[in-house]
Order: sequence, then structure tokens, then C-alpha cells
Amino acid sequence: MKLAFGSDHAAFLYKQELIEWVKTTGHEILDFGCFSEESVDYPDFAIPAAESVAAAIADFGIIICGSGIGVSISANKVPMIRAANCCTEELAGLSRQHNNANVLCFGARVVSIDLAKKMITKFLSTDFEGGRHSVRVDKIHSLSSK
Repeated sequence: MKLAFGSDHAAFLYKQELIEWVKTTGHEILDFGCFSEESVDYPDFAIPAAESVAAAIADFGIIICGSGIGVSISANKVPMIRAANCCTEELAGLSRQHNNANVLCFGARVVSIDLAKKMITKFLSTDFEGGRHSVRVDKIHSLSSK
């Protein structure tokens, strides 16, 4: 599976640690930055990572900032992206199961590295349930294009 990673400066070291861990699980990584702890603007990294998912260059995105809020708002501006800002393993799974989320967002200041690994594992291993949820997910994109 190919995963697009992005972060701002607040989550740079966190992202680097998670990328190294994800590589050991056999996934391919696309790193959209940032590439240091120097202050940056999170949309500059969240949007290109999300665009790679929307263009099917990456299968899923994992985008991190201090809180997860800014990157999730930014990623959700990209057509066909369903970015979920999660803070528990259960929410990460439900975001896939019920919302067919294709980008997982979270905050490095809010979620421990161990919990982040559990959330990523749950997110990547949970399938979309479809059914009644498909109608709802379809409405998200049909309404946003009006």
C-alpha cells in the first residue's frame, strides 16, 4: 500500500518516527513534508498529500499537525477527500467503516506515538462497510460540487 504523509513543523519529528515505523510494516511512503522543525504553514503540506490520494497516486494519507485540526480542514478542501481528525483507535476504524475516510489526521500534541501507531493500523485494516453508508458518503461529494 502507498501512503502519503504530510505534517507541519509541530509534527515533523513525530511524522519522521511514524514514517520509519510504517516502512517496517511493508508500506511505501510518499513524504510531502515538511522537512524540518522550521515554522511552516500546514496547508502547504496537507493539500499536496491529500491531492496525491485524490489522484490515486497514494492509497491513503496520514497528515499530522499539532492538533490535527488545521490539516484536516485543509485536506477536506481537496475534492474527493474525506479526511478524519481522530484521537482514538475506535474513531480511526469508524472513519473508514462508516465514512470511507481516505485521509487520517491527528495531532502530535494530542495523540501519543503508541496510540498513533494503533490508529494507523486500525485505519489501514478497516474496510468501508458500504450499504446505507454509501448513500451518505455520496451525498458529501454531490453537495460539495453544487
